[in-house]
Amino acid sequence: MKIYIASSWKNQHAVEMLTTILRDKGHEVASFVENNHFNGQFGEEFDEWIASENAARCFRFDTDSAMHSDLVIYISPSGQDAAAECGMAYARGVPVLGLFAKGESLGLMRRMMDYWYNDYRKLIKAIEVVKS
Repeated sequence: MKIYIASSWKNQHAVEMLTTILRDKGHEVASFVENNHFNGQFGEEFDEWIASENAARCFRFDTDSAMHSDLVIYISPSGQDAAAECGMAYARGVPVLGLFAKGESLGLMRRMMDYWYNDYRKLIKAIEVVKS
């Protein structure tokens, strides 16, 4: 199954660990972390990068992955970019599962998630159900 993980850079380690677990189970995982083409700090350099072809490639990777995967996993708390990716997936009928964490700020739009999990182990079990 092709899976995209929508999250924030502040959750980088969680994204990397979940990516490893899912790949070990035979899933194809599209990782925005691995696809990163920005090496600077946020600020003016980031604004310049947003206008670059590298950023355009990252944007296409993230949006295509969110819209054309078999499943999207949202790791919270995240920001606007991850929420937008979940919205794209939801609009295309791609199932979205959320991994809830303290500090999640999504309000009504958390209804995009087919289900929320408080434990990553339960999330992994649910992915196997979605797969079959």
